Amino acid sequence: MESRLTAIGNAGKFARMKTTSLNTSRRSFLKSATTLAAASSLPAWVVAEAADQKSAAPASGNDQLRFALIGCGGQGTGDAKNAQNFGRIVAVCDVDESHLAAAKKTFAGAEGYSDFRKLLERKDVDAVICGTVDHWHTIVSMAAMKAGKDVYCEKPLTLTIDEGKRVLEVQRKTGRVLQTGTQQRSSQRFRLAIDVVRNGRIGKLQRAEVWLPAGLREGPFKTTDVPAGFNFDFWMGQTPKVDYVKERTHRTFRYWWEYSGGTMTDWGAHHNDIVLWALDMDGSGPVSVEGKQLVEMIPGGYTAASEYEVTYTYASGFVHSCRSTKASSPFGAVVDPKGQPNGIKFIGSDGWVWVSREALDASKREILADKLPDSAPRVYISNNHMGNFAECVKSRKAPLCSAETGHRSASIAHLGTTAIRLGRKLNWDPVKEQYVNDPEATKFLAREMRKPYDYDMI
Repeated sequence: MESRLTAIGNAGKFARMKTTSLNTSRRSFLKSATTLAAASSLPAWVVAEAADQKSAAPASGNDQLRFALIGCGGQGTGDAKNAQNFGRIVAVCDVDESHLAAAKKTFAGAEGYSDFRKLLERKDVDAVICGTVDHWHTIVSMAAMKAGKDVYCEKPLTLTIDEGKRVLEVQRKTGRVLQTGTQQRSSQRFRLAIDVVRNGRIGKLQRAEVWLPAGLREGPFKTTDVPAGFNFDFWMGQTPKVDYVKERTHRTFRYWWEYSGGTMTDWGAHHNDIVLWALDMDGSGPVSVEGKQLVEMIPGGYTAASEYEVTYTYASGFVHSCRSTKASSPFGAVVDPKGQPNGIKFIGSDGWVWVSREALDASKREILADKLPDSAPRVYISNNHMGNFAECVKSRKAPLCSAETGHRSASIAHLGTTAIRLGRKLNWDPVKEQYVNDPEATKFLAREMRKPYDYDMI
């Protein structure tokens, strides 16, 4: 049987190893390249190449950026900890006093706020990290840019396609740097997959298969009293007012249509984004999308479809399928080692490449193992997503995942959720960003916002 380059590893572990290695001399780096390649499950030439790639260096002294964190849950806190490599956290904000207290303890010296608008009045904040729930991403990002702050916003950038257009408009008017948190683009594993696909290593690209973790299917849930110190009304924000249900908030908010789009907007904003990157279509999208929900949700429980399938078709005839798999938990952990893992498979006329956060594989060893020629076109190089943002805040250059990229990545997820909810084919104009002769689908482009948490608040 032909041997294949199979990569089963830990991306975070590799990132730490790589950072350490970049501090060594090129000679010692090259001597250890083979060992690193084995440990990081990447070809030796890719690991060696990193010695010549510039990565954001930790800042010190007056060179440090001053960050503020808005939304102090797990993801936001993780982003802020990474940002500390390039500056310091001077302010934190959350509508949950327990999250706020934890953030103030984590980021010593940071001042706490319960209203992000008050935080944005500060003149000593260079950049804002938006780690809120999805339905607050748009207004927080727009308000921050209007206040003269650069923004690192978690994905999906928006809750609707109309919101993405608004964020992009503000970014263009203000000239602020906005980096979307689709950090897979700053992974060498995903970048290598894109480089070999774009350079024809698998022949003519014919189709892509994307697998996302299935969502949660639970319920019904009971209403309870709002926990002390939690401003649930502010948390709901623009969304319809409802009685408090614990499962609507914090980590499981994303399994409700009102606040997110299930794993389609969670993992889909990552994996489907990689397909757009491979197609070099960061400013465009498909011309049709067809979807359906595979299981009924439980009345009184989570509403966002837990199992689904979606097919995107592009103007060139290229087809991109996206399906849920129960072999991975909604949080990415492997549930069934023998089942279909989440990830992306690019299929061409001469072979295929599979890539995920844990693995990199190909139909033939040489697809990945043979070094690309020096003259081969390569994609934007970033080895640290927050570091790339910090570099661009200083240089004023466009980041890897700009507002437009984030908008289009979110849009493809929103197209999918709309097709799933309607259970049929939708025709889409990626230039006008409109559904074609489909009033029912058009209603999903925007949402009604509950006052006083609409655009007038900023």
